[in-house]
Amino acid sequence: MCLAVPGTIKQIKDGYALVDYGGVSRQASTRLFMEAKVGDRVLVHAGFIIQILDKDDGDELEKLIEETMGFTDAEEI
Repeated sequence: MCLAVPGTIKQIKDGYALVDYGGVSRQASTRLFMEAKVGDRVLVHAGFIIQILDKDDGDELEKLIEETMGFTDAEEI
């Protein structure tokens, strides 16, 4: 199973975005979405931005993930 993770772009430089995933930041390639900009909510898979989310979808997905993580034992992560 593949999983795309939602995050928010904090910075873009040289074809890579610094994406914040709720306090943890990692780089993701903007190669597939060169129009991505700082502040966009995005889905990232395998180090690539694969979708730019609209605000409502981003809010809903973030809420679902937070709820799901609430049901997970911290030792399982």
